[in-house]
Amino acid sequence: MMEPQAQAISEVVTESFDGRGLLDRYFEISARGSSQRQEIVAGVTTFLAMVYSVFVVPGMFGKAGFDTSAVFVAVCLTTAFGSLLMGVWARLPIAIGCAISLTAFTAFGLVLGKGLHPSVALGAVFLMGVAFTAISVTGVRSWILRNLPTGIAHGTGIGIGLFLLLIAANDVGLVVKNPGAGLPVSLGHITALPALMSVAGLAAIFGLVRRRVPGSILIVIVAISTLALAIDPAVSFHGAFAVPSLSAPGHASLIGAMDIKGALSMAVLPSVLALVMTAVFDATGTIRAVAGQAGQLDENGRIINGGRALTADSLSSVFSGLFGGAPAAAYIESTVGVAAGAKTGMAAAVVGLLFLVVMFFSPLAGLVPSYATAPALMYVGLLMLSNVSKLHMDDMVDAMSGLMCAVFIVLTANIVTGIMLGFATLVIGRVVSGEYRKLNVGTVVIAAVLVGFYLGGWAI
Repeated sequence: MMEPQAQAISEVVTESFDGRGLLDRYFEISARGSSQRQEIVAGVTTFLAMVYSVFVVPGMFGKAGFDTSAVFVAVCLTTAFGSLLMGVWARLPIAIGCAISLTAFTAFGLVLGKGLHPSVALGAVFLMGVAFTAISVTGVRSWILRNLPTGIAHGTGIGIGLFLLLIAANDVGLVVKNPGAGLPVSLGHITALPALMSVAGLAAIFGLVRRRVPGSILIVIVAISTLALAIDPAVSFHGAFAVPSLSAPGHASLIGAMDIKGALSMAVLPSVLALVMTAVFDATGTIRAVAGQAGQLDENGRIINGGRALTADSLSSVFSGLFGGAPAAAYIESTVGVAAGAKTGMAAAVVGLLFLVVMFFSPLAGLVPSYATAPALMYVGLLMLSNVSKLHMDDMVDAMSGLMCAVFIVLTANIVTGIMLGFATLVIGRVVSGEYRKLNVGTVVIAAVLVGFYLGGWAI
């Protein structure tokens, strides 16, 4: 019989050579109350919720004259790089990809709007990434997080939840733009297949989560996608494998094609500033919201490994500029994975690896229709509304400023605008109520910078 000491040594040696043990210790999986299976399922769920970006981003850049095949590869590489860096280095369940809002600004605002050459626009993306990284490394973004008032912090989460609900509902035609007079939105085609499938899928998620079925969201996504392949003519199988192409015939690769000198001109620098300011508050608010949803805040309400998370986020834009992609940012769809159980960086690492794989299997990604992922986004949006209970109504100014932030995030479809209005109303409200002593210098400075940014006409 083995002596107790020898047995203990044997167990340590065995665990040291056990990949599962190494992964568990490195990502702190058990310590955070998760499991490897749960993290993998959550990572796959996040991937399915954000894989649409490999089609949306090249589509927008293609309209601006970019080579879509090169952009497709750039999106996959950028998402893989950012998500792996966030997962392995910062160890947080936050996926990073090419931001849709910043993609639209780059394509339609800089190239089509200002007439910039695509290479100059890529130079602007690169410079934005460098400035963004400098702000992160020097601690300015961490300082912003520390000075983010409680009400606005929770209001950002509420607003993003409402924003997700609106995006998902509009994407499946449940809510549409009102073509006539009255409110800007109206009920869409509620009897159409996408709307019906989305509502049914959302209800199914409610039931599965209530029964504590592991991977409830992923089960619904796969089930709806499988059903769509059988009954929806718009969803069809076009093969499984496609060799990644860095450029189409007759087009030069965008990798390393950025024009930094052209982006440094006075005509372009204000746009670079707009990209930086939007990314700072949009991505920072998103990281704070996802980390809070995942329970990855310390006793002081700060993000665990927050400095690394912010740096990983900003470095991804530098990488994207080098490879011909759009500005990168933390994806709010990460909350879908969090809802599926993600608590560690392993989930984000899974997302990164899957985006490397999707470069070779792009036809399969098209088998997941929007109404298969819409229920997941809606469910997460509803979950994030629980932040309302965290508002302290006994501090009316703080709570109402948070609600102001939340409501205008969805009404303006812009996270930064909501945050700006939240800060502005908080400062003014504190002064008028005679509670100006509750303000700190950081809050006032951030409010002044945001208001000046909008008054100067630089906002996106």
